Amino acid sequence: MAATRYSTSNELRRQVASPRSKSRENKDTLCRNILIYGHCRFEDQGCTFNHDQNGKTSSPQQDHNSPKKTFNVESPAFTPSGHISALPKKTSLPSQAVSAAPFTPRGVATPTIPQANDSTVFNPAAIREFTPQNYDINNAAKGVGHEAAGLYADPFTTMTTLGAALPAAGQYNMFAGDHAALAAPAGQFYPQHGAFAPGPLQPPNYHLYQPFDSYRQDLQPWQRATYDFFIPAKLREELQKKMFATQQVMPNSGLPQLERWHSLFPLDTHNRKNASTFGYPSWVYKAQNSRTGRHYALRRLEGYRLTNEKAILSVMKEWKKIKNANIVTVHEAFTTREFGDSSLIFAFDYHPLSKTLQECHLQPPHGNRYRTPNPVPEHVLWGYVCQLANALKTIHANKLAARCIEPSKVIVSETNRIRLSACSILDVVQFESNTKSLQELQQEDLVKFGRLILSLATSTPPIHLSNISAALDSMANKYSANLKDAVAWLIAPPNPGEFKSIESFISGIATHMTTYFDLALQDNDEKQFYLARELENGRIARIMMKLMAILERGDLGVMQGWSETGDRYQLKLFRDYVFHRVEADGKPNLAIGHMITCLNKLDAGIDEMVLLTSPDNETVFVVSYRELKQMFERSFNELVKFSKTGAPGANN
Repeated sequence: MAATRYSTSNELRRQVASPRSKSRENKDTLCRNILIYGHCRFEDQGCTFNHDQNGKTSSPQQDHNSPKKTFNVESPAFTPSGHISALPKKTSLPSQAVSAAPFTPRGVATPTIPQANDSTVFNPAAIREFTPQNYDINNAAKGVGHEAAGLYADPFTTMTTLGAALPAAGQYNMFAGDHAALAAPAGQFYPQHGAFAPGPLQPPNYHLYQPFDSYRQDLQPWQRATYDFFIPAKLREELQKKMFATQQVMPNSGLPQLERWHSLFPLDTHNRKNASTFGYPSWVYKAQNSRTGRHYALRRLEGYRLTNEKAILSVMKEWKKIKNANIVTVHEAFTTREFGDSSLIFAFDYHPLSKTLQECHLQPPHGNRYRTPNPVPEHVLWGYVCQLANALKTIHANKLAARCIEPSKVIVSETNRIRLSACSILDVVQFESNTKSLQELQQEDLVKFGRLILSLATSTPPIHLSNISAALDSMANKYSANLKDAVAWLIAPPNPGEFKSIESFISGIATHMTTYFDLALQDNDEKQFYLARELENGRIARIMMKLMAILERGDLGVMQGWSETGDRYQLKLFRDYVFHRVEADGKPNLAIGHMITCLNKLDAGIDEMVLLTSPDNETVFVVSYRELKQMFERSFNELVKFSKTGAPGANN
C-alpha cells in the first residue's frame, strides 16, 4: 500500500515539474527566435522547438488549407517586377515583434553572460535591417497597379506610368475654367482610398493675393486691412502730382506751335533773362511730341544763329549715345523762327516737378532774403558727390566733357536724386570758338565739380566764391575732414605733368560709393514692394469692368430682362455678397480685404463654396467660385457676341 502511494506521488511530481509534456507538438513549431532574430541561442541548450527554417511549420492560428509563410531575413531587398495576380494573406506576426524580448523555452536553464572574447556576443551592427517578405499589403496597395507587388509601390515606376497615360495633345492651360479633361478618372492613377485622392487639377496659387513680407510698415492691426493692398498715400500723392504736372497746359498762352511739338508750357519760375551760362538767354518749356506722344523738356537759346550744320549733327551723334541715370538724356537739337527770332532748341527728357540745386539749397526759405538757407546735411552732400562722380565717369569715358556743372543746371527729380540737365549745349554753341583740348575741358569739369559741392556746403553761390581757402576753412567747422579733403582735391590744380582723372577720385571715395550703392538698392527693393501691391489692383480693375458691364444691363437683343435671369442673377447675388454686406445691426460692412479676396478667388476659380442669398431671403444658392467664374465668362462672351465691333482685349 505504501509502495503504491509512493509511486503515485512520484508520478504526479514528475508530471508537474516536466516541461516536455508536448514535445511532439513543439518539434513541429518553428522557434520564434528564428522568426524574429534569424537564430536561437538556446538551440544547443535544450530548446525543443523546430529550428529548421526551410522545413514546414504549422501553427494553430493558421488555416491548414492555406500555404505556410515564413520570414527569411537573408533574402535580398524586394524589387517589384512582373505581374502578380493575387497578393498573399496576412501572417499572424505583427511587425512590432522585432522589438520583442528573446524567447526562452521552458525547462532550459538561463545561460550565463558570455565573456568579451565570446563570438556569440550580440552585435547590433552585424544585424541587417529587418525587411519582411510576403507582407500583407491588401489595405495599403489595393488598386495601385500591376507593379504594386511589394510593401510600397515604386514612386518612379508610378510616375512613369502616370506620365505615359496623360494625354499628349493639348497643353495645360492655367487660366482654363475646366480642368476635368486633364484629370484622370477615379482610381486610374491613384488609389480610391489612399493618400492621393482623385480630384481636378488646380490653377497655380499666384492668382490669389499674397503680399511681400519685407518692408512691411509698422501699422496698427486696424490699418493693415487697407494699407497692405495699396502703395503709401504719400508716394501715391507724389506720383499723382507728377502726372498732373505732365498734363498741365496753358490755353491762349501765345506760345507758338512748332513743327512736331505742341502744348508748350513754360517751366521757368522767374522772368529774367540770364545769359551768363551759355552766352544767350535761355528758356525751358514742357512740350508734347506729336509723333511719339511723349513729353519732353525743350531748352531754347534765344537769338542764336547757326553757322555750321556740322555743329548739331556731330555733337548730337556723340551725346545721344550717353545713357546714365544721373544725366538727362538729350534727343535732338534744331533751330526755329517760330518765336520771332532765330532760336536753337534742345529736346531733353522731361522729369516733372523737378527743381534745381539752386532752388533747393541756395535760395532763402519762403522768399525771405534776410534768412540764410538751411545747411545741407553731410550724408546728402555725399550722395550728390557720388552721383556727380558717376555722371562724369560716363561722360569722360566717352571722350566728352560736361562743361556745365552749375547749381542752376543740376536738377533734383526725386528725394536727393540729381541729374545733369544741360550737357551738350556748350559743345554746339562753342563748336567753332572752342580752343581748349579735351583734357583741359575734363580738368575744368573736376574744378567745377568741387566748386559746386563747396557752394552747397557753405550756402554760397559759385559766383561769390572768391576766397576758396576761407570757404574750405568754414566748411571744416560743419563737415568731416574726409569731405573737406575730397573737395580740396577737386579744386586744387594738378601738379605740372600730372593729370587728375575722375577714376582716381572715385577710388578715393570708394567707401562712400558703396554706402550710396547700398541705399540705392534698398530704395529699389522698397519701390518693387509697392509695385507688387499694385499688380493685383490692375487685375481686379479688369474684373470689375467686366462685372459692371454684365450687371444691371436690362435687355440684350431679343432677350428681355437678360441681366435678371440665368447666370446673371447669381452674379448679381455675388455682387451683393461682395459689396453690399451688412452687420447684424444693419450697418454696412466696408472691409476692403473681403472685397479684394472675393474678387481674387473669382478670378482664380477655386473650389471654395460660397452662400448667396437674395435680399428677401427667399432664394439661396450654394455655388463654388469655379462655377461663378464659368457663369462670369459665359455672360461676358454673350455681350461680346452681341456687340457690333466686339471688345478689343475683352479676354485679356
